[in-house]
Amino acid sequence: SGPVGVGFIGTGMISDTYLENLTSFPDVQVVMLGGRNQTRVRSQAEKHRVEAWGTVAEVLAHPGVELVVNLTVPAVHARLTSQAITAGKHVWSEKPISIDRDAGRALLEQAAAAGVLLGVAPDTVLGPGVQTARRAIARGDIGVPLSAQTVMQYPGPDIFHPDPEFLFAEGGGPLFDIGPYYLTTLVHVFGPVAAVAAVGSKARATRTVQVGDRRGAKFPVEVPTHVSAVARFAGGGVSQSVFSFESPLVRMGVVEITGTEGTLVVPDPNQFTGAVMITRAPGLATMTAPPVWESVPLVGVLAGRGTGVLDLARSIRTGCQPVASGALAYHVLDTLVAIDEAVASGETVAITSTVGPVPLVADGWDPFAATL
Repeated sequence: SGPVGVGFIGTGMISDTYLENLTSFPDVQVVMLGGRNQTRVRSQAEKHRVEAWGTVAEVLAHPGVELVVNLTVPAVHARLTSQAITAGKHVWSEKPISIDRDAGRALLEQAAAAGVLLGVAPDTVLGPGVQTARRAIARGDIGVPLSAQTVMQYPGPDIFHPDPEFLFAEGGGPLFDIGPYYLTTLVHVFGPVAAVAAVGSKARATRTVQVGDRRGAKFPVEVPTHVSAVARFAGGGVSQSVFSFESPLVRMGVVEITGTEGTLVVPDPNQFTGAVMITRAPGLATMTAPPVWESVPLVGVLAGRGTGVLDLARSIRTGCQPVASGALAYHVLDTLVAIDEAVASGETVAITSTVGPVPLVADGWDPFAATL
């Protein structure tokens, strides 16, 4: 009983928002930070008033750490998650769960054998934005959902990230970096993916760091930086998606779900909230008029990154499964890899994994309540 002890592996750019939130949730206690760059680790510990800091090995050996938050780069997610499971820790990993299917499957099997829970980002889909949209669909507000389109396009993370190389390496690119937000949302709505087809391109062989102390440094681009994908879901729905680090025309967070009775606009799945809107089919005489929008009132408590860690922590105590589960993350990874394979081969690729219906976040779920 009592708060779940949390330790961090990795204290990079994304750790600030995690720490700001997790140090404010009463059901968890951040007890130690760890990573390779000890100067950075110590600085983050002092900034967020975390008492202990040290190496990765010291985090995994800390008896007060029950749950490890893995914020390392994608290429080492699987290795460090496996080390944490071996140490008997529950794990929350940033997305993706791994960068290949074999490592992802192995993690699910290892966690099950060890009797620990595995949760994986994104947890944005647990916020009021996507959860309100899902409730609207469940009520039948747009009839039977049939199709979706999503768009995420901008010039790329090298315009703001001081160390962007990993975002253009294997396990990165717009597909693996941003794709999990959109594909996870689509699986929440339509259920498991059955097959995908895709095309992709890479505009430049190298890019340049544009901000920070390393500004001007060049680095290789190892993956497609523009991907267009279509998916067919096992339940019959279809989707089309654009993931691009190549566009000077910024369009972020476009998620539109069309059903038999209307189209639902879902907020940016990389955010926790936003406007949920519905438009109905116009009559012939009004086809050229602007759409008429109905606003769907938001439900739920807005928190932020770390919400999934908290859901995992509460699941540890209650014996439940987390909403942002390892099984869901593996199915999304399987889909991402299949899209990558479709880009390379030009063929439609069947998805071999599946996942059960993703539950809604419970009514009244409050990150700021003490429940343990």
